Amino acid sequence: MGTLAASLSSKGAFMAVDTPPLVKTSRLRSRGGLLGECMAEFLGTFVLISFGCGVVAMAVAALPGSGRAATSTTIFLAAGDWLLIAWGWAFAVMFGVYVAGGISGAHLNPAVTLAMALRRGFSWAKVLPYWFAQFVGALTGAALVYLVYHDAINAFDRTVAGPKVNGHTNTTFSIFATFPAPYFHGGVWGPLIDQIVGTAFLLMLIAAVIDLRNQAVRANLGPLITGLVVAAIGMSYGANAGYAINPARDFGPRLFTYAAGWGSLAFPGSVSGAFSGYWWIPIVGPLIGGALGILLYDLFIGDVLLARTELAQLPPPGRSTPSRTRPEQ
Repeated sequence: MGTLAASLSSKGAFMAVDTPPLVKTSRLRSRGGLLGECMAEFLGTFVLISFGCGVVAMAVAALPGSGRAATSTTIFLAAGDWLLIAWGWAFAVMFGVYVAGGISGAHLNPAVTLAMALRRGFSWAKVLPYWFAQFVGALTGAALVYLVYHDAINAFDRTVAGPKVNGHTNTTFSIFATFPAPYFHGGVWGPLIDQIVGTAFLLMLIAAVIDLRNQAVRANLGPLITGLVVAAIGMSYGANAGYAINPARDFGPRLFTYAAGWGSLAFPGSVSGAFSGYWWIPIVGPLIGGALGILLYDLFIGDVLLARTELAQLPPPGRSTPSRTRPEQ
């Protein structure tokens, strides 16, 4: 540890200018624009899903199957199980943003990309490429989680009773994607409203975190605070429908699980007698909620900050231009 600390503190350690490129310099120029941004969105979303779905795999299959729970199928007996997942997703978001933030802004979420295009001047021409990179990154992250945990997943599915599709249960499907709670009785509006509300809070708070006119986060702590935002949403609004609040986070792993054998549990997202055709709700709900959240922030906070700035620039009575103080010599 001492050697590592010394190397981290040494002048120029890990600086990009000191690191030789893996690709020939002549081929790097194409990565300086949109391609590079999409690569960052891919990797950031990959990290997000690898740790996010990974923590759910721990709670659902790995901890019980490894003998670290009361039985091989014991999950969610206390709030601590949910806190494990909430904090795991918080760290997943934080590290995903740290990975990609310096290049693409680390949207990692189609709802964020849409909101940034709607109200923050993000180029509409980049929206679809960003969405594609996010979906592929999410699918690849889900594939990695399955590669690492497929033994635990299969062991859980063999042990647990209940309806199965190709030998898989909805419980192990929940490692990768979301579904509504039983108290909605298969209804659409409850889960849809839940996704709209959760994502509205996400974008509202992201807008506050990055707004330099407001109490913006300093010292490169934005990713940490964004992770805490996701933890707060999970703790307050998570149980209704798994708080996807991100179309890529749900659709990418859902597509993977469909191909990996979960079948109708993934598409159309149905469990007999419980819910049917759920797959579109974690896509449409977050897109609506994200746009709504950033509009609410701008209406209640952004416009007020702008008005105060303009009032501060108005000339005092009797003057045609604002008074200016002379700079110190």
